Formats: sequence, C-alpha cells, structure tokens
Amino acid sequence: MEAIENLKNRLIDEIVVTKNMQLLEAIEKIFTSVRNEDIISLTSEQIEMLEMSERDIQNDNIISEAELDKMDKKWFD
Repeated sequence: MEAIENLKNRLIDEIVVTKNMQLLEAIEKIFTSVRNEDIISLTSEQIEMLEMSERDIQNDNIISEAELDKMDKKWFD
C-alpha cells in the first residue's frame, strides 16, 4: 500500500509543477474515462443474489472454504 501512496505523491508533485496544458487535459481525460468504467450496472437478478447472500451472512448460514472444498471433492471423485 505504501508503493501506491508514493506513486500518488510523485504524480501529484509532477501535476502541480507542470505548465503543459495538453498533458493536464490528457490526465483529466484518463481520470474521466476510468471513473466512468468504475460504474457497474447490475441486473435485477444480480441484485437479488447479493441480497440473498447478505441474508445468509446475517443468519450465519455460511460454510468455511475447507468445508466447501470437501463438498466439491465429493462431486469430482
């Protein structure tokens, strides 16, 4: 996590000192395009599945990964 903070700080330093308008506009376009990609639209079915998962977690209806692996192994043996 420290590496990402260092990178952010170096980029900020470079942005602050540059007088290159084209570079700044290009950086702005990159941020805008990435921001738009971060928006995810879910179908009603996906939302329903997420809500079901939340209810399972709240009701302690969960199993460990080890238990899941055992169940999977039964199917493949």
